[in-house]
Amino acid sequence: MPRPAVNVAARAARSAGNIILRYMNRIEGLSVVEKQRMDFASEVDRLAEAEIIKELRRAYPTHAILGEESGQTGKGPLMWVIDPLDGTHNYLRGIPHFCVSIALVEKGEPVYGVVFDPLRDELFTASKGDGAYLNDRRIRVGKRDNLTGALLATGYPYRVRNHLESQLAMTQALLQEAEDIRRMGSAALDLAYVAAGRLDGYFEPGLGLWDIAAGALLVREAGGVYNDFSGREGLPESGNLIAANHKVAAAMTEVIGANATPRLLGVSA
Repeated sequence: MPRPAVNVAARAARSAGNIILRYMNRIEGLSVVEKQRMDFASEVDRLAEAEIIKELRRAYPTHAILGEESGQTGKGPLMWVIDPLDGTHNYLRGIPHFCVSIALVEKGEPVYGVVFDPLRDELFTASKGDGAYLNDRRIRVGKRDNLTGALLATGYPYRVRNHLESQLAMTQALLQEAEDIRRMGSAALDLAYVAAGRLDGYFEPGLGLWDIAAGALLVREAGGVYNDFSGREGLPESGNLIAANHKVAAAMTEVIGANATPRLLGVSA
């Protein structure tokens, strides 16, 4: 049975998903702002986040909240982390690949997570110690032993391109063994796909906590692991994330570490 917090987050995600779908046929008329260089947010992002916050505050009025659009409100050991529309660029271009991501983080560790794809009606949920699920069906990471034939995913951060040369070197090195690398435009959904065994691994530098908190928990509860580019486990403060089953993550970390700059590895140059 899902924990109460997961039920609340799932309800909030579905409410936000309804807003997202409602505006899909009116994308050209949406108000869009450029928060930073090539980093856009639409009124749908803001409306969806407001709906999520309303649902969460109704159930947990004392919890802190960190929203991608509205920032942080409140303090304390329990904080909800929200990405109301992960894949905004896809959404604004009519590309059908985006999701809602909600996680409850306790002292820096995700304990409950929901990733909802409203187009496919796929609800990925996880609770610490209770496993990961897709629409009430238990999911597991893939069983691949190494990078040979692996299907990986990545993203190239819009805001920060100063690591692009290093990331392209990682990509080239990984493709010496992997089957292919996808770039689909939604970190949270990519991580959910790793948890479900659809992808064998995921890596990307410079992610925000709202991008990865729920998806990383899904991977771990599905039997996988997540770490930074130097192999340190846990949610990386750097936002440089690798996620896969244990064997593939170790292989990815070795290849990525060999091609990463000292800054990406979190060490002094």
